[in-house]
Amino acid sequence: MLGTLLIVSGPSGSGKTTLCRRAEAAGLTSYSISCTTRAPRPGEQQDVDYHFLSPEIFAEKVAAGEFLEHATVHGNSYGTLKADIIDLLQAGKNVVMDIDVQGAASIRSCPDPIIRRAYADIYIHVPSDELEKRLRGRQTDAEEVIQLRLRNAAEEDARQGEYQFALVSADREHDYARFTALLTALSMRTQLR
Repeated sequence: MLGTLLIVSGPSGSGKTTLCRRAEAAGLTSYSISCTTRAPRPGEQQDVDYHFLSPEIFAEKVAAGEFLEHATVHGNSYGTLKADIIDLLQAGKNVVMDIDVQGAASIRSCPDPIIRRAYADIYIHVPSDELEKRLRGRQTDAEEVIQLRLRNAAEEDARQGEYQFALVSADREHDYARFTALLTALSMRTQLR
């Protein structure tokens, strides 16, 4: 049986990364290893945390159409290899990808028949007052960064209608229960057999 590819999007502070990592830690999903052109940070390992590639190799893979999605962020390139995802799906594994709305749109339009059959997506929405409270509670960002994140969240929220599912965030346990319920339901889809 083919696994599910669940794309998870939402603004910074929505808890999407926490949901994805928690589901992986529970053995419910596999988390794909991305490629990047940035240098490894202390403690990061090649092919464990990222596939660290030179800009030239990354560009060759883009030109060859090897990426399911890719983007440049703060001068570094990031991307997900299509073959890695297809291998996991064909092995019957569920894959979650924490991707922004642009990346989700790119994957959503992928013509590969395996990706199209396995694809599902969810948008994590946090009401603006709660999101601001979460961002301020982190105590890691300057005021201008918080305001930028809130403006970006409003733009991303405007695109949540593009998603098959939406989760209105409440708290970590409630969100996780609903997220895992969706994963369970998706694993019962008959078209994946």
